[in-house]
Amino acid sequence: MKLQRKNRLRALSLGAVAVSGALALTACGSDDNGGTSGGSSASAKAGSIKCDDAKGQLLADGSSAQKNAIDVWVKAFSQACGVQINYKGGGSGAGVTAFTQGQVAFAGSDSALKPEEVAASKKVCDGGQGIDLPMVGGPIAVGYNVPGVDNLVLDAPTLAKIFDSKITKWNDPAIAALNKGVKLPDLKIQAFHRSDESGTTDNFTKYLIATTPENWKYSGGKAWQAKGGQSAPQSAGVAQQVKQTSGAIGYFELSYVKDGIKSVSIDTGASKPVAPSSESATAGIAAAKVVGTGKDLALQLDYKTKAEGAYPITLVTYEIVCDKGNKADTLPATKAFLRYIAGEDGQKVLASIGYAPVPDEIIAKVRTTIEGLS
Repeated sequence: MKLQRKNRLRALSLGAVAVSGALALTACGSDDNGGTSGGSSASAKAGSIKCDDAKGQLLADGSSAQKNAIDVWVKAFSQACGVQINYKGGGSGAGVTAFTQGQVAFAGSDSALKPEEVAASKKVCDGGQGIDLPMVGGPIAVGYNVPGVDNLVLDAPTLAKIFDSKITKWNDPAIAALNKGVKLPDLKIQAFHRSDESGTTDNFTKYLIATTPENWKYSGGKAWQAKGGQSAPQSAGVAQQVKQTSGAIGYFELSYVKDGIKSVSIDTGASKPVAPSSESATAGIAAAKVVGTGKDLALQLDYKTKAEGAYPITLVTYEIVCDKGNKADTLPATKAFLRYIAGEDGQKVLASIGYAPVPDEIIAKVRTTIEGLS
């Protein structure tokens, strides 16, 4: 038995994916993973993880934005507790649907539950409802592939016009005005957006709605609404298209900015344009306010921030779980895993892989809420 357990744990360890590098903030069979193997900096202290009565297997689905963080957490947790966690990062929309249909123990979403989704969750949360627990923060990078242009500055109005097919060439006067001294090519802009319902899309368009409503006249949401452009599934799909297409631009988590993709710095009105990073995202999220009620900890982000060094296009990924009425066979493992990732060690690894840890005041509330799950 000891040998079997040792082999099983070794298999879990080898099978889990460790991730290092910058940020990657998918249902079955998806390969949406922007990270790479390696890096002890992304490792967690398995010995500090409290397994309690955790056992068996957990199924989860949702946000591809947090997939690389989940991979690191799952590896450490599985090594410590012997619990297999299958997180299918099929996107926030898929995760919420799977949760409200009772198919998963928890879901990840880059957008808080809507009232109708909370109502649906009551059918699977016996005597309770789904709640939002902010767990992962990070910047939504605007990645581009323009030969000869290593540094690019854009602002909200220009971004809106690019993604709404109103600006179609890279040497457009509006882009040139923001990039004095940069030789911009007479090259067609190829704008890529998500084809699936995505919290990344929701947060990216919330930024445009908040900062330049006169140029972005759409209601927003997880589904892309603007006309024109091209689409691809999950963050990895959009990044792949940007990487292989000259003149391309798209939005995705920071860890996908690699291998020929560069990131846009945003002119927010501060003294200097702000590039996406773990630190600038943390500064951007610092002004977030809890707007959820009861045990729900949904946040309101300040997309219009002009604070120095604060990156404005950020998202927070929530773990969605029942406050009451979780399934008895998965509750111990769910609580143990959430306790670990919300804890000091779990949050500590985020910056090393390009994410932004949740601010102390908010994560303290998350930890208290997790202990009360039933």
